[in-house]
Amino acid sequence: RAGPGAAGRVGVLPLRLSPRPAQSTVCEKIMELLGQNEVEQRQRKVLILSQDSFYKVLTAEQQAKALKGQYNFDHPDAFDNELMHSTLKNIVEGKTVEVPTYDFVTHSRLAETTVVYPADVVLFEGILVFYNQDIRDMFHLRLFVDTDSDVRLSRRVLRDMKRGRDLEQILTQYTTFVKPAFEEFCLPTKKYADVIIPRGVDNMVAINLIVQHIQDILNGDICKWQRGALNGHSRTYKRPFPEQAEGGAVLAAGKRSHLESSSRPH
Repeated sequence: RAGPGAAGRVGVLPLRLSPRPAQSTVCEKIMELLGQNEVEQRQRKVLILSQDSFYKVLTAEQQAKALKGQYNFDHPDAFDNELMHSTLKNIVEGKTVEVPTYDFVTHSRLAETTVVYPADVVLFEGILVFYNQDIRDMFHLRLFVDTDSDVRLSRRVLRDMKRGRDLEQILTQYTTFVKPAFEEFCLPTKKYADVIIPRGVDNMVAINLIVQHIQDILNGDICKWQRGALNGHSRTYKRPFPEQAEGGAVLAAGKRSHLESSSRPH
């Protein structure tokens, strides 16, 4: 396990997608397949960290707009990128950190924080984790989970209604802020992805490949991540990312690949 003297064993794997919560579902499935969701938090070798934890503290005026569905939470300026960067840097260096806790009902950062212990692999998920270059360059493997727009909208409606919001407000916010922000800020960063995973958690071929890759890291089958001032440009591997059984595509850092399930039986 990574510690202050073993920072090189920490791998940051971002999952970045179009609107929530598909990326969370993929992360949870990866944790489940690795058996890490049953491990006590302090002992976990793999952890999930969400960009949503780093929303900025709103002013009174901004919070009033947010409660009316008139604040753009999908804009890059909605996030505290400085805190996000420093927190990730500390995690990569094997330090225990305190991550903010955000209340999505009141749109406020709570006084309580979540303690995050060092881990060998970090899954950092969010809609705009590739937007800021300083943060983007910290990652060793960039995953873009692509989900159909109808699925994204339906999941968002169900999620926000559970948070006590009415349907009209949800749809107005989606058409006014969410969809335009996705097209302007989120979708263009797809070009930075090393691996593109269509259909989210339904694409079990792709998820199993990611799980195998993480297991290789944990087992030491892939050499320690090589970092030059945490810029992400000197990552090396003992061997390439596992081949797709049917497509034959070799998934290696710096090469963008589409992970599609084969229609033929295995």
